[in-house]
Amino acid sequence: MPTHTETPTFTAAWEQWHAAHERHRAHPHGFLAVTHLHWLSGIATQLAGTPGTWSVQDDAVRIALKPGESLQRDGQELNTADGTTILFDPIEERGGINLVAGETVIEVAKRGGKYIVRPRNPNTALLRDYRGTPAYAPNPEFAVTGTFVPFPTPRPTTVGAAVEGIHHVYAAPGELRFQLAGQELALTAFNGFAPGSLLVLFTDQTSGRTTYTANRSLSVVPAADGSVLLDFNRAVNLPCAYTDLATCPLPPAENRLPVAIEAGEKIPYERQEQK
Repeated sequence: MPTHTETPTFTAAWEQWHAAHERHRAHPHGFLAVTHLHWLSGIATQLAGTPGTWSVQDDAVRIALKPGESLQRDGQELNTADGTTILFDPIEERGGINLVAGETVIEVAKRGGKYIVRPRNPNTALLRDYRGTPAYAPNPEFAVTGTFVPFPTPRPTTVGAAVEGIHHVYAAPGELRFQLAGQELALTAFNGFAPGSLLVLFTDQTSGRTTYTANRSLSVVPAADGSVLLDFNRAVNLPCAYTDLATCPLPPAENRLPVAIEAGEKIPYERQEQK
């Protein structure tokens, strides 16, 4: 059990972390600013929220701009006075590039083997009206130690997505083993965004009740000896918890925990109001 001196320190650290996470989530061109989700095909099509016509040819994105239409990449204009056609090299799975048209940032990415285009505009209602995300009060009892156990070789793991018909494939490097609520548990881990970090996607017995139904995520960093801290107070929602314009992966079946993790972020206000 935490002592009185430990609890205020633990709470203060959590509050500082969550405030920083909220600032990142509410970035003017973050996922709350997405206005459309477009799926590209071989047919040149005008897309709402973007200039030009868009298509895919030989696994590369093709954009045809008319005179007066403008796109920038890394501050460089991509069009000419007479218009132009832009062809981007193939994008790797889960990769993407950002283009700029006025105050809109246009994400071009590949998800589930398909190309998507998502304009992000800071004037979207979801971002403008964002009130923050409710969360459980930080509780040290849900910060538990565990062990990262590598697989002999990375294990290909296919998971579903928030968008029907899409699947994500990850090379899982191992699993996290730990105890919680008197039970021996394990979570399949994927490589995280930062070097040396791991990401776990999970649901638990609060999912669909007080926390988002489809998934939550937790980032951890194993020590050299494999020991790891799983602080479920820092479990966060993925973009699909806020918007239907997201292609978030779902947890693998083995990551559906049989315990109630009453810690971390809860169902966003935006989803609560849709019920």
